[in-house]
Amino acid sequence: MDSVIVSELDLDLVHALQVRPRAPWTDLAPLLGVTPVTLARRWERLTAQGLAWVSAVPGPSFSYGGCTAFVFVRCAPAARQRLAGQVARLREAATVELVAAGAADLLVDVLTPDLAGMHRFVSEDLATLPDVLDMECVFATSLYTEGSRWRLGSLDASQLSVLGRTGTADGTGGAVFDPGPLDHVLLDALVRDGRTRLAELAALTGSSAATVRRRLGRLTASGIVAFRCDMAPAVSGLPVSVTFRGRAAANDVNRLHRTLATLPECRLLAAVTGSANVLATYWLRDVGSVQQRETAVCAQLPSLEVTDRVVGMHTVKRMGHLLDGEGRRVEICPIRPW
Repeated sequence: MDSVIVSELDLDLVHALQVRPRAPWTDLAPLLGVTPVTLARRWERLTAQGLAWVSAVPGPSFSYGGCTAFVFVRCAPAARQRLAGQVARLREAATVELVAAGAADLLVDVLTPDLAGMHRFVSEDLATLPDVLDMECVFATSLYTEGSRWRLGSLDASQLSVLGRTGTADGTGGAVFDPGPLDHVLLDALVRDGRTRLAELAALTGSSAATVRRRLGRLTASGIVAFRCDMAPAVSGLPVSVTFRGRAAANDVNRLHRTLATLPECRLLAAVTGSANVLATYWLRDVGSVQQRETAVCAQLPSLEVTDRVVGMHTVKRMGHLLDGEGRRVEICPIRPW
């Protein structure tokens, strides 16, 4: 594997794209103190090396009609890698993680357009794979934060203020919009590369750039789609993923966004079905930080009883992008949850 050199400019660029994933280089160049050509070249290198990428993901309105579940899968020890590769090829499996042996061998984040689709996937596609021994499926009832809201922390407050003034707000799901065939072509392309240019999208759909701009605007304004910039651990500096499962009093669950989600390493926080009604994923610098993070989590929400700590060993797939052993993107297996 080639050595990875990530500069301060690379970190600033990735953080800027977390805030405004489709921003033109001409908008970001003055903020970062370089030319648009320099940013374009930097981004081309980062994506070519699988160190960072932008993709379309379900937006805020997905929670109203779509279905999100977390499936803990058990299999024979010798089958772990093989099964992870098979599951990663399934479109409904948005993220697939090999975890340290314990109550589960794989943790799979599943996205489907509706509950019926979730039932078909879990019972007909996943459960019938020969290596699957057992499964536990929990549904997200509220998603308080997820990967598109997590930030690298490279830019300072003044830079973030400029980005906020020049950017556009994310959709909130207020406008009702039913995607048509053209929209699905756009979504499929943007899942692969969220920075695909309007001209390229127009060529793919056989329409004009103005039409694409209008349709994309409706998709984002309605909250159907959002964009996020993901990265390899070489960029984030946080190679360890840990998912805490726990029980909290029902009247404390709605406080999660004001407590557990405020911790800077929080990547995912959801209220879920089952006796363990809280699920939270954090990215950490090392395994030794797991206990420290658990202590901080319990201090933030004293009623929380942590029942399990699931340490990730290798993320095989993240939101439709296949990763190597070092977390670099090597291939795309697109999701289509819409």
